[in-house]
This record gives sequence, structure tokens and C-alpha cells, in this order.
Amino acid sequence: MSDFGDLDDADDLDGADGADGAGDGDDALAGSAALAELVADVVVVGGGPRAISLLERLTARLGRAGGGEDGGSPALRVMLIDAVEVGAGATWRTDQTAEFLNNTYAAHTTIYPDSSTRLTGPLTPGPDLIDWARAIAARPGASAGGSPRSASPVGATDARPVGIAGDSWPVASARPAWAVAEAATLEPWSYPTRRLQGVYYREQLEAIVARGGVDVTEVHGLVVGIDPVGGDGGTAAPPAHGVSEATEVTGVVGAAGIIGAADTRTVRLADGRSVTAPAVVLAQGMVQGRPDARVLAFREAAAVHGLTYIEPGMPAERDWAAVPGGEDVLVAGLGANFFDVVTTLTAGRGGRFEQAGASAFDLRYVPSGREPRLVVGSRRGLPYRSKSFYDGFPPPYRPQLATAEWFAEAAQVPDQEFGRDVWPQLAREFVVAHLATLAAHHPAAVSTITGPGASGVPGVPGDWDDAATVRLPASVLARIEQTDVADLEGLVDELVAQERWRIDPTRLDRPDVRGPDPARWAKWVEQWREAELDSIADPLRSPRCTVNRAMAFLRGRVARLVRGGAIDAASALREVNGWFAPLGLALASGPPPERTAQLLALVRAGVVELLGEGSEFTIDGEEFVGRSIVRGREFRTQAVVETRMSKGHVDVTDDPLLRSLLTGGRARLLRRSTGPGGQAVTARTLDVTTEEFALVDAGGRADRRVFVLGIPAGDVQPGSAIGATPGVPSPLIAGADLVAGQVIEIVRAEEPAAVIAG
Repeated sequence: MSDFGDLDDADDLDGADGADGAGDGDDALAGSAALAELVADVVVVGGGPRAISLLERLTARLGRAGGGEDGGSPALRVMLIDAVEVGAGATWRTDQTAEFLNNTYAAHTTIYPDSSTRLTGPLTPGPDLIDWARAIAARPGASAGGSPRSASPVGATDARPVGIAGDSWPVASARPAWAVAEAATLEPWSYPTRRLQGVYYREQLEAIVARGGVDVTEVHGLVVGIDPVGGDGGTAAPPAHGVSEATEVTGVVGAAGIIGAADTRTVRLADGRSVTAPAVVLAQGMVQGRPDARVLAFREAAAVHGLTYIEPGMPAERDWAAVPGGEDVLVAGLGANFFDVVTTLTAGRGGRFEQAGASAFDLRYVPSGREPRLVVGSRRGLPYRSKSFYDGFPPPYRPQLATAEWFAEAAQVPDQEFGRDVWPQLAREFVVAHLATLAAHHPAAVSTITGPGASGVPGVPGDWDDAATVRLPASVLARIEQTDVADLEGLVDELVAQERWRIDPTRLDRPDVRGPDPARWAKWVEQWREAELDSIADPLRSPRCTVNRAMAFLRGRVARLVRGGAIDAASALREVNGWFAPLGLALASGPPPERTAQLLALVRAGVVELLGEGSEFTIDGEEFVGRSIVRGREFRTQAVVETRMSKGHVDVTDDPLLRSLLTGGRARLLRRSTGPGGQAVTARTLDVTTEEFALVDAGGRADRRVFVLGIPAGDVQPGSAIGATPGVPSPLIAGADLVAGQVIEIVRAEEPAAVIAG
């Protein structure tokens, strides 16, 4: 993900639809006569959570969900186009393995607004994921067999209206039995499978359409272009064979630089079909990146020498059976996808995990003999830190230096440099979080610190409640606040007697071993394994876990500073997006605790070996080579797996629609002025208007018939990468509400446009 949404209190998978960037679905539709003569008032590119939220906001505004602004109007005709699965998108596709988990709590997922989100449209209630799961688990007959619709080949019925009310799934498919079984076990603090979340999204789509106010047609297909057409320039009539050939025209540009309202827009699919409508909404979610130089080189080497190379991408779309068992395999990347890959290649091949100690998370791996030995690395050198197990929800983090008052003051100062003006206070807060937990639960490690209520004798802890409410003595807080970032590590060394409890706040996501020292590296890995296990099983006593909670809290506050203009545009792009957002992901957007517990068991068993910081992967003749700055040796293999996850960068995307919009001048990357000289910096996301989210073209003109929701325009819509959480303001829902209002205004202004040809 990289946009400012990465900073909010959630993770990089929550909002990623991946709806139209990949998939084979459009091949099955070529020549489908059933699609001829369907009409649309609005075309939505993407069929995941953003598209569903848009539909929810449309029905709410049209007044069919209980009274509203347009109860007597005809139903709005909406076409949803998705290359993978309408109602789920690529991330939440319902045909993926049960081994792929979401990395946020089940209770933190909804598609419906509540009073926490500022809307101009009506507030309409609906079930969150937990409410829905409990309902279907309790409903008689809910476990009827059947399988969900996916991107498997389909015939002429692939474009069809949806909106079947009641318990049934779309068309002939019943709700899958596995969904009911999993729903029965789900707790608010559980981590659901991604496929179950996809079923939730799909069924909410059905329920929203059943409200009335919209007629929805689904199309499986890959969108490749959008052309302006209409009364001021026109299009050629569809030729006799039924495939429209739209002629691009230049829209009328008014004095305000707005493309003329007389236009309609033609959306083109990869198979040659097209649909014309007055309004188009792009809701793709997480777009994938096109192959970089390393991918191209590795791909060629694999083809020439018969090697195995698994390219970056969505784990559910990769052929894991191609990875050989019983031999070394290099794994490049230790982010969110890494845990999916490890699980697939171990437990997915018959390996088992058994409890090995007193903690349920202290596991032993029993190999099947079919798994590879994974030699894993990244530039950072460490996997994402784990979520922790609380038998409930974690306590809130209460900052002592980076307080609400401090952020309120920071918000009043425009155009600050993040690294100079904001980061130092955050780094100090991480030190406070670490030391407070040590003082409360490991006082021998910080014998010079005494707490409030203590006798004043060094080494005697105060009356701590828990790590969430501990306050360090004022004298210690003052020392930390007066210390420069570069000197914080030295201060920690002074205050913390035992080396194993020390931290460097500038290297929280990196190992302590920084040079070639294999023996020290092996010792450090064992200490890391123990610290991670402690943070999972005993989180309130773990300083590591408290730092993670601090980051989860603080990154949301940083996002607010960015949204409010307190951070200079160049600094926001270079520093916040460049290194702070990835740091936030590494510390606070990690996997469910059971996944990390399994990884720790695999490391102990030697099935997974960490390369260390500065890992690099190259090709040498007929072999792949992995090395790092700490190992002192090379690992040569016949197979490499890339687990890198797309960050949604539009400038390097392989999404054919976004590429065509950019290369054709119909869109441009966001540029912002920065500094006293007003120098412009270029973002990696689309430029859209801040008031409407209308697409801006290369000449700076806003197209008020094409709107962009979410990740591709994330720098104008910070936070929109994150799925909606009950009780938390949702940029995703707020954006959908804003665009829904624009769409209704457009459709009211003129007759619906006509035709999908194919």
C-alpha cells in the first residue's frame, strides 16, 4: 500500500480489493451475446468493498432503504465490472484456501456507516462481520451445500442482474458449508479467513441491492480504457457485428477547466466489448505493479535454465505446487504475503504443528517431507512483528510524550518536515513505551527507574496497573524529551542494565547485528524468537508488544497531520510514505499470532532460515543466489519465491486501465507544491479533485463524469486504503458517500446512456 492510508489503525490487507488488476475472467466472456443491449447509468470498475460501499451509499441516498431524497424515481442501473469476483474482488475472493487469514480482528470489519463517519447522505444500518457470522451460524438450514462463484469459466449468464433477497446465494449457488462452519467459531477477536470475509462482502452486496433503488448487472472482465463520447463529439455507431468502436473526442472545456457535462463515457474491456454510461467510478482497490528489472531477469533465467520462479503478486493467484519440496528455496520478501507463502509450503503440504511448551503458542513443527527448506530475507531482514493474543482486545495505548495536546499543537503549524519536527517525538514515545513496560514487569532491567508510589529505593517498582497505564517518573520523562534522536540509543543503554532489553528506536524493524558475524547472528535470532514468542503469549508484560501498540496508535495521528496540511508535501511523500509508513506496517500490521507462532517453530526446526539485514537476490549462471551482510556465505538454489506485495503505486502499475489513462493524457499523477519556492513534487497516485474525487487529466482539467475511490488516488484520499471499522471514522465510506452524491446528480441531469455491445 503506499499511501497515507497505511498509517491508520489497520493494515495493508484490510481495504485492498485488487478488483480489476488481474484475472482470466474476461476470456470466458468473449463473444457472449447475452450482454448485448444492457444499459447502465453508472459503470463501476471493481467489485470489492469500495464498489459495495458505493452501492450502499447510492441506495441510502435514493431513499429506498427507509425514506429519502428520491423515493419515486426509477431504479438506478449500475454495472459492476470485476476481473475476479464481483462482491469480493481479488483479495477476498471466495475460492482461495482457508490458510489465508485476514490480519485484523473480525469485529473490525463492516461495510455500513455509523455516526463516527461524517456523511452528507442518510445513515443506514447493517450488520458488521461478527453480526452477520452469528446470524448465519444460528439460522436453520444455513449450512446447505454449494460453492461460491469465482473466476472459473462461465457462459452467457456471466452478466446478470443480482439482488436475490433472503438466505440464498446468487443464482444457483448456496452459501458454502465451510462459511457456516467457520462463522460458528468466529469471535470478535478472531482473525477470519479472507474467503469468509469475501462471503460477507458478497452477501452484503445482495442485501443492499435487495433494498431497492438500484438494478445491478455483474460483468466479469478486465477494463482497459475509458473514452469520452457524447453530444459534443459523438461516437461512431456500433458496427454491424456488435462491437462498438468509440472515437475519442476532446470534451468541452469551460472557463473553470472542467470537461464538458454533455459527454458520456465509454468503458472498454479487454475482449473488445464496451459499455457507455453518463458516469464511471474506478474502485479497483490494490492495483498490482508491472514487472521490474529483477522480475524480468529472473523470469528469463527460469525459462532458459529450467529454474523455478514464483513472481510477486496475490498469493491466491500463484501456482505453489511448482515450488519443489525437499530442497533449499530462496524467499525474497518478509511482509504480509510472506506468512501466506510459508503456511502454504509447510502446513499446506501436510506438515503439522504441535504444542511444545506451557504456552499454546510454543509450537513444534512435525515435517511431512514434502516441504522445501526456506532461506528467507529482505532489505529489512526481519518479518513483520506479530499481533498478540489478549483473549479479547488489546488495551488502548496512552502516550506520555506524543500526547493529544502535543499533536494538537503540531497540527497548527503548516508544512513541517516530518523527520525533523515530528519523528523525534515519536521516537521518544517508543522509548517511553519500552521503558514503562520494563519498569512495570521487569524492574531488575531498569534498576535506576522507580515508579509513582514507590519508596524511592532504586529497583523497587511503583504501583503499576498494567503496561497500558504505566507512567514513568517525571524526571525520566524529562530526560527522554530533552534527548536528540541520535542519542536515544545511548540513553536507553544507560537506563537499561541488561543488554537483551535494550532497543534502538531508529532500528525497531531491523536486527541488532549489523556486520558479518554468523555466530552472533545465530545467537541473536534465538533471542528474537524468544522475544516474539513473549510478545504473543504474554503481551502486557512484553515491551516489544507495547511498542507495537504505540505505533498502531501514533501512525493514525500522523495521518491526521498529513491530511490537515501540517506536513510539507515533499516530506509527506519522501519521509512519511517513504519510510515511516513501512515502519508502521512492520510493527503494527503483522500477522495473526498463530501464524507467527508457526513461523517461530519453523525457524527452530531449521525449515526456515533467516538471511539477515541487507538480503539481496541475484542470478548467477544457472542458479539463484541469496546473500546478506551478516551471514558470510551464499545460498545457491534452483528456485526463488517472491513474496513482495504491491504498494498500489500507480506510476508503475500493470493495471491496463490506469496505464491507458496515464499514457493517453486522460489522467496524471498528483503534483503538489512544496517549500518557500513552491517547487512541485510528484506523488505515485492519481490526481483527483479534493471536492469530488473527479479524475484530473494531463492538462489539469477535471472530468466530472469519472471518479476515483481509494488506493489509486490515495494521496488525495488518505486512509481510504483501510477497510471500514465499526465506530471508527472511515475515509472509505465517506468517499463512497461523496461520489454517490455526484453520480446521482449526473444521472438526474440527463437521460440514461445506452449500450453495452459484445
